[in-house]
Amino acid sequence: NDNIQRIIKKAEGGDKTEYEAITYEGYGPGGVAVMVETLTDNRNRTAADVRHVFSKSGGNMGETGCVNWMFKRKGVFTIDGEENESLTEDDLMMIALDAGAEDVKSEEGGFEIITQPEDFDAVEKALADNNVEVAMAEITMIPDTMAELDEEGVAKVQKMLDLLDDLDDVQDVYTNADLPDDDEE
Repeated sequence: NDNIQRIIKKAEGGDKTEYEAITYEGYGPGGVAVMVETLTDNRNRTAADVRHVFSKSGGNMGETGCVNWMFKRKGVFTIDGEENESLTEDDLMMIALDAGAEDVKSEEGGFEIITQPEDFDAVEKALADNNVEVAMAEITMIPDTMAELDEEGVAKVQKMLDLLDDLDDVQDVYTNADLPDDDEE
């Protein structure tokens, strides 16, 4: 009878599942720092799944705060140089820095703009007002230092990142592993 009542309640929309954001931290293969942001309705299941991936990959899950000090939350804009041919680095620097950006880096084939999260919207608006085509814009975690890995280490870390991405509750994964550009998180 309880099962029937629960099913009826769920069908009526009475089942108010609450989701909670949890960040797990630890060290992956080669000692790289890994942060896993999750959104879950079952804390125990998610913790077990993430812990399993860490141990299966040759890493270990740590206590809260064990690696988050190595990362800073930043806004990042990627500007494609080909889409913005008439834009010079000096012009972009003036637009971005006037809007509150921290740094403008010249990257291969384009530019990268770094902001504080609270300045993200102002920089985004300034870029749009000046008709700058933005290839990617996000608020992310950027590591203070990168961990160098050999080819085998890169493969192990990439496998771990793929396993974490396959978990339903995982929203984002950040690492300080120096991975090739096409695999970078």
